[in-house]
Amino acid sequence: MELLVEVAGWAGAATILLAYLLLSTDRLTGRSRWYQWMNVVGALCFVLNSGWHGAIPSASLNVVWMGIGLFALWRLRIGRPPLVRGP
Repeated sequence: MELLVEVAGWAGAATILLAYLLLSTDRLTGRSRWYQWMNVVGALCFVLNSGWHGAIPSASLNVVWMGIGLFALWRLRIGRPPLVRGP
């Protein structure tokens, strides 16, 4: 089980970093479902890993991160614009 938790943690880190790389290189946008799903899945992996290791602040942060991603996906699904628009 320990190995699966460690793999989940590293997979989560890689997924979130890849999402950020793709966003930063204009391969994805913040409104992309792919971007949001990558963040949700990555955060879930971090929740599993940090919860297992008793890192409650990190687990809590990633629950919120996951919630933000799910909220963004919900807004995309119903066709609502983002709450804040950039310049």
